[in-house]
Amino acid sequence: MDQRIINLYDRYTHSQIGRKEFMKQLAILTGGTAAAMTVLPLLQNNYAAATPFDSADITSENITYAGVDGDVKAVLAKPKGKSGIGGVVVIHENRGLNPHIIDVTRRMASEGFIALGVDALSPLGGTPADEDKGRELIGQLDMAKTVQNYLKGLAYLRNTEGSNGKVGCVGFCWGGAMAGRLAVNDPNLQASVAYYGSQPDAADVPTIQASLMLHYAGLDERINAGISAYEEALKANDVEYQLYIYEGVNHAFNNDTSPTRYDAEAAKLAWKRTVDFFKSRLG
Repeated sequence: MDQRIINLYDRYTHSQIGRKEFMKQLAILTGGTAAAMTVLPLLQNNYAAATPFDSADITSENITYAGVDGDVKAVLAKPKGKSGIGGVVVIHENRGLNPHIIDVTRRMASEGFIALGVDALSPLGGTPADEDKGRELIGQLDMAKTVQNYLKGLAYLRNTEGSNGKVGCVGFCWGGAMAGRLAVNDPNLQASVAYYGSQPDAADVPTIQASLMLHYAGLDERINAGISAYEEALKANDVEYQLYIYEGVNHAFNNDTSPTRYDAEAAKLAWKRTVDFFKSRLG
């Protein structure tokens, strides 16, 4: 697909332009309104097209834990018959705790970790089925309280039955940025993995104690613009990090429900690196 269309959709999904302007520009790029309506489903996430992840080796349940202003909803997944293992908080994109991120949570459990997929939209009633509504709600969250809710999720994992007390986090897009925020705000965090997330301010880097793994998409100009200053601050403060740029792929390359942006080869490699990283830090 024309890269200009993918870039336009990225601007729309990250609230840089409204739906009316997005559809107007999409019609220009595709040659008309009818063509734009044909292309639109190819850009949107299609959860039905992806095979839900399941495994007989894990358990999965919906739980709640105490947040700042009430209960926080989450999915808790565990490998069967294992104890003394590390925990990983899985942080969703800007649409909320959707089927794709629930699958990622279960996949993480199948790798041998206690995994907690947190619904950041819990204070607003939880993740809606309508993705556009989900993006609107994300923008209404109180960020300071949202960070605290995730910090409480990390604490919940540390004290969950079967945990060895070591925890990490992995986030995607909006969640990638949150993974950086958690590294800044939790001095006891062992490992933080960010997939194509915006970077913390350089001034906040000195507080980071966690080991970091950073995955970026080569075609993601919007997010990649912040890499240089962030990496400079990480080096200046002796923060342990690994940084990978996957050339020729787009933002959201890990999302297998996004047909125009998913890249199977890059996703497989990034996932292996992520799992190996967690095994070395949380074992």
